[in-house]
Amino acid sequence: MQGRITAQAFSFDQPFKPYLKDDFVTAFFKDQNVVSSLKLLSASGQWTTLGSNVIKTEATVVPCTQISMSFFDRLYTEGVVRETGHIVKCYDEYYDGIIISDELRKVLLLEDSEHYDIFSQSDRQEFLFCLFKHLCLGGTFCQYEDMLGPYLETTKALYKDLVSVQKNPETNEISITSTVFRVSAYDEDGLCFPARRGHAQSFAYLLVDPRRRHVHSLSHSFGVGTA
Repeated sequence: MQGRITAQAFSFDQPFKPYLKDDFVTAFFKDQNVVSSLKLLSASGQWTTLGSNVIKTEATVVPCTQISMSFFDRLYTEGVVRETGHIVKCYDEYYDGIIISDELRKVLLLEDSEHYDIFSQSDRQEFLFCLFKHLCLGGTFCQYEDMLGPYLETTKALYKDLVSVQKNPETNEISITSTVFRVSAYDEDGLCFPARRGHAQSFAYLLVDPRRRHVHSLSHSFGVGTA
């Protein structure tokens, strides 16, 4: 994913209304500051900016409620990862251009995996799970880790940087204040962001902090070649 993933920060000056998500996302992609600075990879692997006349956007709400990495403890207890942190290996399989060489990627991708059900469908919709899955699957030329630790550490660091939280002063309970959307944008030629060609590992998320009126974007374009 190195060289093909990017995170950016933007701010806005109007109240955020979650029930008007489509209007918000459309306004985001049509804003001239976004058009001139939102990073995008060209077909040749060169970084450029959106610069397109976006005519349609799509936004799906991504649940974001998890506040602990203990969410992934079941990978140890269910035999996907050994107590030492080593990921259990398996015979190679291929899925949508991605090589599956261990039980972790089986859990993430294959519904007929014997461990697939350790994460429910609602678990799999959580932004924390989506982020972890993206990092584990990686890019076109991915040198997979043998240990789970680096995946968890990177997921935690990104999640902490992107997601906003607040603490209840009375109970000291932490809650997430960000609203997360998985987004795509289209111009006259079709899909233009996060990539011209659709792929599960070509993704874009907008994380909206309504209190600070900040938006973080996280996007990746699955493919070959960077500059």
